[in-house]
Amino acid sequence: MISVVIPTLNAENHLARALTALVPAAMDGLVREVIIADGGSADATAAIADAAGASLMTAERGRGQQMLAGARVAKGRWLLFLHADTVLQPPWQEEAARLMRAVERDEMPDTAGVFRFALDDRGVAASILETLVRLRCLVLRMPYGDQGLLISRKLYDQVGGFQPMALMEDVDMVRRLGRRRITVLRADALTSARRYRAQGYGRRMLRNLTCLTLYYLRVPSRYIVKLYG
Repeated sequence: MISVVIPTLNAENHLARALTALVPAAMDGLVREVIIADGGSADATAAIADAAGASLMTAERGRGQQMLAGARVAKGRWLLFLHADTVLQPPWQEEAARLMRAVERDEMPDTAGVFRFALDDRGVAASILETLVRLRCLVLRMPYGDQGLLISRKLYDQVGGFQPMALMEDVDMVRRLGRRRITVLRADALTSARRYRAQGYGRRMLRNLTCLTLYYLRVPSRYIVKLYG
């Protein structure tokens, strides 16, 4: 039922964990296929994808372009877009199935699901950031791509799919979906905190906010990606 699309670029340090979290759902038949849309990796990404039984395709570099390309070949009625350094936590499978059943039985409008943001860091700064992100999602319904996106093919096509953007493709998609078509599922998407640890939480948060501001000022994403790092 679900086609998982994962954009990658030199993701050997994280991809195996992300794929392992999908195994139970694949064994139960919930996940039909996993598509690795690679932007030209020079590491062991392709070998990891092959060992896991995922389909590997090459796409123009940039998360928007890669997810757009993966969605074009996906066969499932539902699409799950997932970053390579994000590991879905139990009970993600049950939460996803619950949303899908409710939509397909017309018990609720066609709605996209995202997961709760969590970092693989137990420090105070990480906890503060997690709380801020959850407040943002609660008040503004503005999740980012590292929270995953579970969306029916019908709704994906209806809103026009991902755009071929180098960055901010997740914000662009969320804006087109709108608040009423986004549901936060009760399971965590555990994301790598490597950028926050390397650059400092305050500096990284400021950089992310700057990138978001530039996006809303209509600065082309090809320029924003240079600042993102």
